[in-house]
Amino acid sequence: MTNDSTLNEDQTAAVTALAMDLAREGKSAELAEFLDHGLSVDVQDPESNTLLMLAAYKGQADTVALLIDRGANVDIRNARDQSPIAGALFKGEDAVVALLVVAGADLDAGTPSARAAAAMFGREHLLD
Repeated sequence: MTNDSTLNEDQTAAVTALAMDLAREGKSAELAEFLDHGLSVDVQDPESNTLLMLAAYKGQADTVALLIDRGANVDIRNARDQSPIAGALFKGEDAVVALLVVAGADLDAGTPSARAAAAMFGREHLLD
């Protein structure tokens, strides 16, 4: 038998994993329900990825916009020191990059930084 704190940790981990999948898949309406019911917009998975990081990396511009509108921190880096904007640049997700630039993403944070990623892939114009 598990105690209440273990059950709550397991439930929290399961909810977080479901929400991360929704972010990856661009299921904004379903994800909004999780947020409406108290899930933190900046929740992190075991690798320190946020909902925004996963949505950005997968090119889910509508979901990125939802998360930004809900107050997501655009600069939280994952365990590999990657930022959402650098991930979007790496994947060639120009619409997501534009949203993150407008939201004030730090172009010099992370490894590689957004500026370094843009230079690597010839996308410096996206950061203007």
